[in-house]
Amino acid sequence: MGRGDLTNAEWDRLESFLPRGGARGGRWSDHRRVINGVLYRVRTGVQWRDLPERFGPWETAYKRHRRWSADGTWKMLLSRVQAAEDAVGQIDWDVSVDSTAVRAHQHAAGARKTPPRDPSKGESAGDEPGRSGVAETGRPAGGGGQIGECLGRSRGGFTTKIHLAADGRCRPLALVLTPGHYGDGPQLDRILEQISVPRTGVGRPRTRPDHVLADKAYTSRKNRRYLRRRGIRHTIPERLDQQRHRKNRGSRGGRPTGFDSEHYKKRNTVERAINRLKGFRAVATRYEKRAYIYLGTITLAALIIWLRT
Repeated sequence: MGRGDLTNAEWDRLESFLPRGGARGGRWSDHRRVINGVLYRVRTGVQWRDLPERFGPWETAYKRHRRWSADGTWKMLLSRVQAAEDAVGQIDWDVSVDSTAVRAHQHAAGARKTPPRDPSKGESAGDEPGRSGVAETGRPAGGGGQIGECLGRSRGGFTTKIHLAADGRCRPLALVLTPGHYGDGPQLDRILEQISVPRTGVGRPRTRPDHVLADKAYTSRKNRRYLRRRGIRHTIPERLDQQRHRKNRGSRGGRPTGFDSEHYKKRNTVERAINRLKGFRAVATRYEKRAYIYLGTITLAALIIWLRT
């Protein structure tokens, strides 16, 4: 076992969730070796062609990662691990929300403007015959130029923005990608609606946090109404210009927003979760042309964080 590979305990937690084989009698290459190869690339950021030989052919690792990013297998594995943690009460549902901009490498530019073919639908050749058989979704997001692939121009240059919600133990619960110049506030409802932790027994997935913490970028009235409508308590500071505007309107300005400064200190958990994600070099710099493959890369990094926390 190499440095950074899955340990025996981590492999035991994942093995039962992995697809047993392709359709029509197809056979997968060794899952553990291929996942370790993908993980090596996500951790180090090397080009796929430079994967060490001990992981097998680089094409197998790349095509497996592309396929599982498209059909939702990485997301399914993450949700299964989250469900197991929630079943034993190991998720802190004080959720913090924030975003981070990621510089896109020059290799991330140049994707075709037409929507990509979906490997899970058999529209392009994979590493083995047949589909993965699990967590299949429709056509992956992307296509239509830079905006469709979540690329934009911001102060940091050519960037993608990762919006995430993290639990109280600094682990990502939900992930959303946008172009780098998109604002944070309008994405709050999208992030929270991505939270879905299945129950190990009978019941619907848990989708509502106990409490949401966010900075001033999320302090719009629209966001506060959304949180109240869902019955979610929140701690979000009010901007000074909003305070002045409310006071100038007198009684028509409404009541002051509640703010617990002590509870707000816990918001640093999302900053620490971002630091953990960016410890993976293929997350800290975007090399993928397609947004759905880059989202799969981030999801795999989040999965490893959950396994090792």
